[in-house]
Amino acid sequence: MNSWIGISLGDPSGIGPEVTLKSLAALPDDGTRFLIVGDRGVVDRTLAALSLNLRLADFCSYDTTERITVFNPSLDPLPADLKCGDPRAAEAALVSLREVGERCHRGELNGMVTAPLNKEGIINLGHPSFVGQTEFLSELAGCKQTAMMLLGEDDHNRWLRVVLATTHVPIKGVSDHLTQEKVELAIACAARACQDLGLKRARIAVCGLNPHAGEGGKIGTEEITTIRPAVTAMRQRGFHVSDPMAADALFYYVYRGDYDVVVAMYHDQGLVPLKMVAFERGINWTLGLSFVRTSPDHGTAYDIAGRGIANPLSMMTAIGLAKTLIHNQASSDVIHLLPRNGVVC
Repeated sequence: MNSWIGISLGDPSGIGPEVTLKSLAALPDDGTRFLIVGDRGVVDRTLAALSLNLRLADFCSYDTTERITVFNPSLDPLPADLKCGDPRAAEAALVSLREVGERCHRGELNGMVTAPLNKEGIINLGHPSFVGQTEFLSELAGCKQTAMMLLGEDDHNRWLRVVLATTHVPIKGVSDHLTQEKVELAIACAARACQDLGLKRARIAVCGLNPHAGEGGKIGTEEITTIRPAVTAMRQRGFHVSDPMAADALFYYVYRGDYDVVVAMYHDQGLVPLKMVAFERGINWTLGLSFVRTSPDHGTAYDIAGRGIANPLSMMTAIGLAKTLIHNQASSDVIHLLPRNGVVC
């Protein structure tokens, strides 16, 4: 049976439609079916502007033999002269995201890939609690214990994988948001993710929060009160976890191959190194959902939108990872030692 992957088109005034169509045109036909959810006019105009040889059919049924179908969840077509950042673009992005997420949650799709949207635009529409697509999908699916993994491959085929203990939190609030339970969850999710990628027993490096990992409590105490207790608890459960390490040195050891995955305490601690080594290939994977969700690790790129010059590599990699994860999770060749649901990932 063919797998189905839904693609939410993201902000139609950004580069989401472009990188989506470029990726689907470049990827080989391996039997996977794709459902693009977004404005059909935007899709058709983008396809024509890029001169891509790509067949797109209107979605009618999951029994279709068409490789790529398009479903427009809105009755109001978007204008051809839609400006970057138009509120209608933000609304279309949110509607598309919700539609694909609900189809995944109902089990109609095996997984989803989300094109970038404008968070500020969605908040300004009257959704002040919208933090990001990761958090939105977690709430939609009723999954309270999720984590964000960012991963990418450099030009020498070396992978960097990072799981965040906290996500979209202001720096001044990280310490208050960071708990032992969140660090334990990030460690468990990191181990589970590595299993899904074929790494049987992940070597997990854990960042400290403070400079020099706190210097024994002289520069902050979170390593003593929160992070180290989480590490100890997870070691007792059989996980291969490092002591809290100074982040400036930790990434060197990870990058040379001493560890398989990093648990970072906050957003930029993990994403700065990732984007340094895999800016064009970096991708986002939401761990702990009941379905596969990946996305490119870039934004709407309004500055180049509509010019036909957007690099689709991150989107291609996100689609490729989604396909791999769907296959691996359904394959008896991958032995899962951690439950998908419950108190850990």
